[in-house]
Amino acid sequence: MTELLTAAQMRALEMAAIESGDVTGLELMERAGQGVVEAIFEEWPELMGRGTSPSRSPGYLEPDEKDPLRAVVLCGPGNNGGDGFVVARLLKERGWDVEVYLYGDAEKLPPDARVNFERWGKLGAICVPCEDGGFKYPIAGIVVDALFGTGLTRPISLGEGLFVDFNLLGDPGMSGGTKVVALDLPSGLCSDSGKTVGPALFADLTVSFHAQKLGCELGNGPERCGKTVVKDIGLERFGVIDHPHHSGSKTVGVTAHPWRGAVGKKRGSHKYANGHALVLSGGHGNTGAARLAARGALRIGAGLVTLGSPRSAMLENACNLTAVMLRQIDGALGLTELLEDARFNAICLGPGLGIRADTQAMVLTVLKENRPTILDADALTRFSAKPEVLFDVLHEDCVITPHGGEFARLFPDIAERLDAPATVGPAYSKVDATREAAKRAGCVVLFKGPDTVIAGPDGRCSINSAQYERAAPWLATAGAGDVLAGFIAGLMARGFAPMQAAETAAWLHVECARKFGPGLIAEDLAEQLPAVFRDLGL
Repeated sequence: MTELLTAAQMRALEMAAIESGDVTGLELMERAGQGVVEAIFEEWPELMGRGTSPSRSPGYLEPDEKDPLRAVVLCGPGNNGGDGFVVARLLKERGWDVEVYLYGDAEKLPPDARVNFERWGKLGAICVPCEDGGFKYPIAGIVVDALFGTGLTRPISLGEGLFVDFNLLGDPGMSGGTKVVALDLPSGLCSDSGKTVGPALFADLTVSFHAQKLGCELGNGPERCGKTVVKDIGLERFGVIDHPHHSGSKTVGVTAHPWRGAVGKKRGSHKYANGHALVLSGGHGNTGAARLAARGALRIGAGLVTLGSPRSAMLENACNLTAVMLRQIDGALGLTELLEDARFNAICLGPGLGIRADTQAMVLTVLKENRPTILDADALTRFSAKPEVLFDVLHEDCVITPHGGEFARLFPDIAERLDAPATVGPAYSKVDATREAAKRAGCVVLFKGPDTVIAGPDGRCSINSAQYERAAPWLATAGAGDVLAGFIAGLMARGFAPMQAAETAAWLHVECARKFGPGLIAEDLAEQLPAVFRDLGL
């Protein structure tokens, strides 16, 4: 699992390193600048070693000239700006024409940034922005955004021209061939929440130091960051703040591919050793969602899967099932009788179940059994009028999987805080919201989205990203969430702990979508699992 850090955690790590006496702030700043230059040439190797003569002044440029080897470095008033001065100096030493703009008072720069400001001053001038914050000649091969990184606490107000000249507020790749490189985060993006705090820049490449920041994965982060890379600045020996999988951890991780020993079935096992999942179906005309979940549970490895159906939908379900078994269940009483069979060791309720009164009764019946339970869709919406009724009976072997609307119905106060525009940073994030919801509910909460956040009541938290190289926009299709609920149910039937089941299922869900590609419909997801498992070496 890849570690993500908040701004405060990153500052604590840097301070621990500096206070140890093993490294100075200046050395960290130099390493950061070197990492940025490395990242630029790794991303665009055609630019390496092709700098122009160091003696040529950028003033020779005419407004209609396009020089891919001219860099404009935008430095802010803090240590992010200090990193920018290092980048400018290193590019200049490679023969690039470099212009540096300082947005702030040089006399107020932090000590380390001030040193690098003065080092740059021996090589080139500090340019003065136009009155609107823009540039005399807005033409460059690369713009380096070193204005505000993780320390952003307020909207940036540096003049409209700053953003207009290089189309820095436009879509990435639309800046007339200019490549925009952000240090740690694009300026204007909250490092903890991924929300924009006022105007925010778009980058083609974002270079983070030591570890990626939460804001790169949440909210507007992925669309603003472009491609992300992490550069080592020598902080590993000072350790991780705490591990994402430790109880009470404040650190967040990005889910990675599951350990194949956990996902694969044991040789020689029989079907009952891999659990028996029960999925409850809605009535006539509302059965497809439950069948999607049941198929997902079976494909992911549950030994047996039974679909519990009301009488009105028995024929409809029977005509569409083969390997999934079918049992008639009419209401909470019928469910109570069925659950006398202790072999049902994971139960999924919600997909297509309906929001009638007996839905609530069936949910409460299942939860009183204290068996591993997955609640999705209608099983959550049914409690929107009185969520506390649900929270009172949820237990630690439960997973609830709301999308944004369902989350807002169950946790209206949390959702309101999450949806509020960010006016200062660090802003309240989806991670904060999911952790708070999990603590209130007393179980694992999987808050769906391209930046799916999974949190346990003990504080553990991870992000399952369907963005950057794992982007799968075609996953936004009807029924995809039902399949995910089935995946979780199947894994819990096999004995996975709730957090492990949710993380593993979410990761496999995205991999199945990526395996199929555009044109995906929900029925395709579970059918990709065999190929995904083969790719994992199972």
